[in-house]
Amino acid sequence: MKPIAFLAIPLLLAPHAAIAGSASGSGALALAALVAEYSPDVKASDKIVLGKFLNGKSDAPYPSDKKITVASAAVSCRASNVDITQHSCDLTFGAKKVTTNGRKAHELYATLAEAGAPPDGAAGSIFEAVSDLDCTIDPAEVKQKAGGGANCTFDPPK
Repeated sequence: MKPIAFLAIPLLLAPHAAIAGSASGSGALALAALVAEYSPDVKASDKIVLGKFLNGKSDAPYPSDKKITVASAAVSCRASNVDITQHSCDLTFGAKKVTTNGRKAHELYATLAEAGAPPDGAAGSIFEAVSDLDCTIDPAEVKQKAGGGANCTFDPPK
């Protein structure tokens, strides 16, 4: 067997959750806007712009040379497949941890799935989780309505 096979085979056999991911376009914009809502590090004016973008209003005023950054150390969402009314998410921003439940949690859960976070399961629960989330939104590019301007990277949960 050639030496390259020794490197390739473990990568092919690695579980999906072991590989870093990224998202761009609509899913990245939605993920950034939803996480920004809870972030103590995102300015209120940037949260408003992201909210407007998520609601289809691309005419929000923003300096053309500035970008919006949204980061979270961890985002972990849970949906119960036993008590189907239960949805929750925990978001970590440095030392601050925020929990959301219900409709808002389901929205974030579904957006993580859309953005490519690999699902994981445990008895009675399905999880969507990422760590080291880093999103960059370029409002000038979003306003061009050509599909660009939103990019996120993330790692598997730790």
